[in-house]
Amino acid sequence: MAFEVFDKRSAPMKGTPSVTIQKRGILSINGPAHKLIDGALVVELLFDKSRRVMALRPADPSPRSYALREPSKTGQTLLSATAFMDAYNIDTTVSRRYEPFEEDGMLCINLAGPSIEVHGNRSRASKEDAGA
Repeated sequence: MAFEVFDKRSAPMKGTPSVTIQKRGILSINGPAHKLIDGALVVELLFDKSRRVMALRPADPSPRSYALREPSKTGQTLLSATAFMDAYNIDTTVSRRYEPFEEDGMLCINLAGPSIEVHGNRSRASKEDAGA
């Protein structure tokens, strides 16, 4: 059996902004990333096709805006963006974690940039149940 090197990047460093695009188009935004948009609870979703960058821009409630779920005790907040992911053909077959950046007051995710495939506890448990 061959050894493999543990990649610490699979777990985000404490205090580092991260956004995970989960299977089926749910965005999971950690506390440091949410702070990049001042903890906004209503956003508009934008997409730059040429750069493959999606963005969340703080907004007032409107027919085009999305409400984020209140942050959990750990600071995580969620946003269902399934229709957005479908409209721009963003792959959601596996969950991927990105390091977002701030641009013009928006929380941006470079979908063409580096990302880490992530597996939650549920997928790990189902593999164990299946005898994997």
